[in-house]
Amino acid sequence: MTTTLAEVLRRHGPTYLASHALNVPQAKAWRAIMACRTAALGGEQLACDTCGHSHWQYHSCRNRHCPQCGARTKDAWLQGRLAELLPVPYVHLVFTLPHSLNALYSAHPRWVVGALFASTAQALNAFAANARWMGVAGGTPAFTLVLHTWTQDLARHIHLHAVMACGVLRDGHWHAPSRKPDFLFPVQALSKVFRGKFLQALADARSSAHIERDPQGNAPAWCERQRALYRHDWVVYAKAPLGGPAQALEYLSRYTHRTAIGNERIRAVTHDEVVFSVRADDRGGKKQIRLQGAEFVRRVLLHVLPTGIKRIRHYGVLAPACKGKKLDAARRDLQMPLPNAQAMESAHEFMKRVARIDALQCPCCKSGTLRCVQSVASPKWLPAPGTVVPHSRGPP
Repeated sequence: MTTTLAEVLRRHGPTYLASHALNVPQAKAWRAIMACRTAALGGEQLACDTCGHSHWQYHSCRNRHCPQCGARTKDAWLQGRLAELLPVPYVHLVFTLPHSLNALYSAHPRWVVGALFASTAQALNAFAANARWMGVAGGTPAFTLVLHTWTQDLARHIHLHAVMACGVLRDGHWHAPSRKPDFLFPVQALSKVFRGKFLQALADARSSAHIERDPQGNAPAWCERQRALYRHDWVVYAKAPLGGPAQALEYLSRYTHRTAIGNERIRAVTHDEVVFSVRADDRGGKKQIRLQGAEFVRRVLLHVLPTGIKRIRHYGVLAPACKGKKLDAARRDLQMPLPNAQAMESAHEFMKRVARIDALQCPCCKSGTLRCVQSVASPKWLPAPGTVVPHSRGPP
């Protein structure tokens, strides 16, 4: 039986709550994860019309931090992004904030995330519009940014992944990079521009009193952090994904609609520890590490985003406001066939019918059809964190 994050919260949550307070998004995520696919969210009793087998099927919480939810949404997101790929090389870039800004993130997560997205997008747009790199000035790039806040061991590590097409759109024509087809920009220069734009935004925010709760907001601490940030080489990593853009998108899709750790990585929960797997090397090797239960819970909660923060954002040719027109223009210039909406809809309907048949087939006799014989509505309110939530698979 798979060990779940809900089980970790059930066993070690009380210890953590005894000395820590939850903010509103954390409490909401906690309630949802604990109640997901249990009687606490209501559900239906399904019975086979042939052999008489019956079981309860409980509702999902659909919280974006729940490791049990988001599979269908993730698949839909991935298919949508794959359908937008252009027949050109792509580059996978990573923009990382120095850890000295973690305390500011704790106090002002919305501002830090907003400034990170804005600074990254401004740097990429500036380089893409430069004729030195693209051969034409003022071109429009095509890239997607995805926010991650974690390392494999769940420590805080705020960074953006970017999947960017090599080239720009200008006056209805697609222009490849000037140096070579799969090279965008030198990462050292990109890193300096990214750092400069973020630090300028940081200074502007301080002068306009937008980050008043900054733990390092007093003059001596502010100056010391600014000196350290300017001395620090801000990490910008870039490479062409070996499996093409689909490989990078598939990697990102694993965490677009779920939390920092999936249930499959949690190996064991003891009376005082949680054992989970992490990546050991770049060749796919794994190792196991142990954390005290309360510390594991603390690290998981580090990555609960404030309500309303968008983790995924699209820019340039892929920006929602102009994607229909600009993406079609790029496809036409690259002599790429436009998607057949009728064929896509037919395939979608086919998959819906196949999924429905599988879902309603009796797991015991394999020939009968499951039908709903009883249902329980979802409650308006979920139990508070620390409250025992029923998690059996029997009737509610």
